[in-house]
Amino acid sequence: MKTSDFAELLLLGAIWGASFMLMKEAVPAFGVFALVEIRALGATLCLLPLVLLKKQGGDLIRYWPKLFVVGLVNTAIPFCLFNYSLLHLNAGLGAILNATAPMFGVLVAYLYLRESIGWLGIGGIGLGFAGVVVITVGQTHVQGDGLASALPVLAALAATLCYGIAASYLKRHLSQAKPFAIAAGSQIFTAIILAPFALYHLPEVMPSSSAWISGLTLAFLCTGLAYVMYFDLIAKIGASRSMTVGYLVPLFGIFWGVVILDEVLSLSSIFGGSMILLGVMMATNAWAIFKRLLPGKKSASL
Repeated sequence: MKTSDFAELLLLGAIWGASFMLMKEAVPAFGVFALVEIRALGATLCLLPLVLLKKQGGDLIRYWPKLFVVGLVNTAIPFCLFNYSLLHLNAGLGAILNATAPMFGVLVAYLYLRESIGWLGIGGIGLGFAGVVVITVGQTHVQGDGLASALPVLAALAATLCYGIAASYLKRHLSQAKPFAIAAGSQIFTAIILAPFALYHLPEVMPSSSAWISGLTLAFLCTGLAYVMYFDLIAKIGASRSMTVGYLVPLFGIFWGVVILDEVLSLSSIFGGSMILLGVMMATNAWAIFKRLLPGKKSASL
């Protein structure tokens, strides 16, 4: 991998990791639905010109019913769930829980697409879920409120389950669709789906300038531009290598939370998060990819 591509991968991890900090800052001001609406509209403005430039607009029309499903399952529902979750959880912990998405992806692919897992994958999924239990128990212990304190964790897990379902749905039903059409279509339909909810739940007080900056940065940088970078990396280094950004996101999410928001992770979050990351690496066989990831390393394309 070229050094410039490796740097772009790190930058994308930093940008997506920052999204949890920005959601944490913006969602109290905008509310769950309005923030996702702003995010989807901003991302649409970034992606739609690229769809037209690359002449992928035909796929928006051809596959619109399936893109509607992707918008619902891959964006609208999980973004709302994470917004709710981050009203109660640290940004760093939200980023850690987001790392369970590949684990759910492997599990759903096994159940839906009949893809093999193997014993290492089964062990990784088990270890990842054990890490989730550690985090959930630690969260309920700190807040002392039983199920209510566990709900934000469960909401984040429901969001990452949606990502796993969407990944298999994309592979089964949209493998022939153009990538920017998929990305833009998911954001367009998210904006359409959530518009009534966002209008009904408009904030009673105009959000502050800092909340607007967080919301717009989340929309244009962490969603719109980040998608462009992700597809650029896929074109240059391949899909499997590009997916390793998922292992960087929780690390940067913790970093931004500590440095910008002065967050402190509990020992249960650190220990459980480490179990999740190790479990996800086992379930997705990340070792083979990492051996080819270092800058300057020459190997066959994955």
